[in-house]
Amino acid sequence: MATLRELKGRIGSVASSEKITGAMKMISSAKMHKAEGVLRRLQPFRNCVQTVIANLLSSDAAVSSPLAAKRQTIRRAAIIVLGSDDGLCGAYNVNIFKGMLATIASLRDEAGHDVEIEIVPVGKKMRRAVEKIAVSDPRLTIGEVTVDSKSEGDDVKAFAQGFESRFLAGELDKVVLQYMHFHSAGRQRLVSDVYLPLSQEDLAGDNAKGEGRPYLFEPDAATIFSTVLPMYLLSLMQEAFAENRASEQAARVMAMQSANDNAQKLLEQLQLEYNKLRQQSITTELLDIVGGQARD
Repeated sequence: MATLRELKGRIGSVASSEKITGAMKMISSAKMHKAEGVLRRLQPFRNCVQTVIANLLSSDAAVSSPLAAKRQTIRRAAIIVLGSDDGLCGAYNVNIFKGMLATIASLRDEAGHDVEIEIVPVGKKMRRAVEKIAVSDPRLTIGEVTVDSKSEGDDVKAFAQGFESRFLAGELDKVVLQYMHFHSAGRQRLVSDVYLPLSQEDLAGDNAKGEGRPYLFEPDAATIFSTVLPMYLLSLMQEAFAENRASEQAARVMAMQSANDNAQKLLEQLQLEYNKLRQQSITTELLDIVGGQARD
């Protein structure tokens, strides 16, 4: 049985842990709201670009792009997996890793088991997990990563342009972008989107309202189409990074809340045990005093 001193020490330790998890929850919540703000600012740009593309596709102009050309044979594919650099976010990275394994299996079912798959893990936690499976699978390689989970701006732009160039050069036949889609603080959903090649259905989205509209384009529809497609790809990558940051912080908020709740329950149990042991000690001392007086 623990002594009063030991119990008091454990109570102090758990109380300190409760304060720490509470503070970490507040910090993660602030970071999550910041990432939400970035995401809200990015969405109008993507919607605007997608509206332009939808208008081009619904017009009577003939437009095409090598970025939207589907390859008949997939010899080499890449999976961009967005994870986290830091821990303490519950099963966040585990769920993404499981989704990545499912995507690998799906690609092999589609293109055959001989397809070469390049995994591009963004985030230290995800890279460590990928390195373990790449050792035993000769058809899996780990791609060079120039960004981390906190990257934005020009770094993300250069990262996106690198895959665009490799696809156009024929080095990659398909690129899949996998990340956590942010719905709310309590709900995130794993998404695996085909980043390249682009499909007309994804390009049109919900903005296509008809066909054969008599638009006049300046300089011409083909030039506009080839100009806005890279902008659309960039917007998709920027949104994925923002969604991933918001989802990571949301998962960390939930993990810290769970840890805080567990610490509170443990603190209550320890306090109750401490009070019982203290009461028992006081009762024993009183009995000793009464017994001593009776003998006198």
